[in-house]
Amino acid sequence: MLQVIGRASSINVRKVLWTCVEVGLPFERVDAGPDHAALNPNRLVPVIRDGDFVLWESNSICRYLARQYGRGDLLPTEPRAQADVERWMDWQAGELNNAWRYAFMALVRKSPAHTDPAQIAASIAHWNRHIGMLEAPLLQSGAFVTGAAFTLADVVIGLSLQRWLMTPIERPLLRAVLRYHARLLNRPGFIAHGANGEP
Repeated sequence: MLQVIGRASSINVRKVLWTCVEVGLPFERVDAGPDHAALNPNRLVPVIRDGDFVLWESNSICRYLARQYGRGDLLPTEPRAQADVERWMDWQAGELNNAWRYAFMALVRKSPAHTDPAQIAASIAHWNRHIGMLEAPLLQSGAFVTGAAFTLADVVIGLSLQRWLMTPIERPLLRAVLRYHARLLNRPGFIAHGANGEP
C-alpha cells in the first residue's frame, strides 16, 4: 500500500491525499519519524513510499501518481494539454504560495517573525491579485482551471483557494472563483482533505 508521510494538517500533504482519492488509490498516512531526513534531505513533508520507490516534493508526487496509475484525465498525455496543467501547478507552487506566505504566517500561524503591518498588507494585496488571476480562465471555462475537465491543477489550486477563503483578510468579490469553489465541494477528496476545517 502507498505510504504518505507527513502531518495531515499540511497543505502539501493534503494535495497528495486528495490526489490519492481522485486516483482511487488506497494509502496509509503516517507522521514523519526520526529517519525523515534520510528520506528527504530538505526535512519537509510530504514524502511517499510506493513499494521501494521514495519521492518528495508534493506537486511531483501528484504528477507521479497520475502517471503511474494511468490517470490521463488528471494529467493529460497530449503535450499542450499537459503543459497547461503543469503551468498552473508550477504557478501555484511558486507565485501563489509566495504571495500568501507572509500574511498567512502572521494571521493564522501567529508567527512572531511575521508581525510587520506593511509586509502583511503587501502580502494580502499580492495574494488577492494572484487569486484574481483565476477569475478570467474560470469565466471562460465555466468549470475548472484548464477547461471543462478536472485536473491536478484543480487539486493544488483548490487547496490554496481554500486557504485564501479561511484566512481572516479582506477579499475582493470574485464570482467565478466562488462558483469554482462550490464545484470543488462536490468532490469527496476535497471534502476530506481540502474543505476539512484546516486553512
